[in-house]
Amino acid sequence: MKISIFKRITTVYLIIGSIFNKWIAPLFLIPLVLLLRFFIFLFMTIDNIFYFNLSKKIIDKPIIIVGNPRSGTTFLQRFLVKNRFGQGSQLWQMIYPSIILQKLLKPVLPLLELISPAKHHSTDAHKTSLTSVETDDVGMLFRFFDGFFLYGFFLSWSKKDLFNWVDPKLRDNSKRDYDWLESVWKRILINSENDRMVAKLFSVSANCPKFQKRYPDSKLLYMVRNPIDVIPSGLSLVTGVLDKKFGFWDKSKVDRDRFISNLYRGLVELLLRFENDWSNNKVNKDNIMIVKFDSMMLNFESLMNDIIAFTNHKKSKELDSAIKITSEKQKKYKSKHKYDLSKFGLTKKKIEKDCKKYYETFIN
Repeated sequence: MKISIFKRITTVYLIIGSIFNKWIAPLFLIPLVLLLRFFIFLFMTIDNIFYFNLSKKIIDKPIIIVGNPRSGTTFLQRFLVKNRFGQGSQLWQMIYPSIILQKLLKPVLPLLELISPAKHHSTDAHKTSLTSVETDDVGMLFRFFDGFFLYGFFLSWSKKDLFNWVDPKLRDNSKRDYDWLESVWKRILINSENDRMVAKLFSVSANCPKFQKRYPDSKLLYMVRNPIDVIPSGLSLVTGVLDKKFGFWDKSKVDRDRFISNLYRGLVELLLRFENDWSNNKVNKDNIMIVKFDSMMLNFESLMNDIIAFTNHKKSKELDSAIKITSEKQKKYKSKHKYDLSKFGLTKKKIEKDCKKYYETFIN
């Protein structure tokens, strides 16, 4: 199944125009996006001339954090990166992945923050900026105008069911995506003191066997959180961004309900796809560690000892100290988020029914 980039751009343009009544501004953005793609291609080609050892760089034993948005993935990734388990991808490194281009842009990063997509992100979940370590999935949006981010923020508005556009069972772009991720990761590591990546890829939930085939030595940390908590939190995260930018809750109820229904389906499908692969032994379980959200909050020190052993990371006094300090903070932390399921047209019973297999495997 092939969906050209021009078809994706046209579809999103019509959605933005019809739903948000924004017809003019996107017309200026489209050529800018295409121009950015050209410059990135040009500068990455130049990278290969000046950094000829890029092709010899090997992505060795990457640590990959997998799980639905709002399952604790960002917290864990940033903790691991901060404490030198490996390097994470900063947002600006995914938007402007060329080494040479980054050297040129670094002095003007504060100015680029003014037009950064991160400014629309709600800080209720976590702070985001161009220099923040973020999910590597966003790179698929910037590079290919494709993937689960495109579905989550735009394609879910469509009156047609467009989930098949991002469903790896029907439209598998794993080679394209992993080739691109690897080219970005190599550039991040080439000037890094650490030679290991710590990436966050929630899309791997839907295509874990393919990822493990590409990176058989990868160590996956799969985050498990009760769908009653993670799904409305994920919906709130996306609608919060859209509300800040476009006034989501001011749109017609018909449009809002359709969007929420489509996005809900996508979030549930991510949970069920991984559960199915896990339960049917389609994945290498020896290289996957199940990380419970509750353990991360209440037993962080014990959990981190398990993660250190699982990832074969070296312990240190500085790391032990950081773990103990964070463990105490986690025990005292109380979320301010209270989600009203009815706001999204959901009930506890519906979520439990739709995620039944996930509950049986990971929760109960």
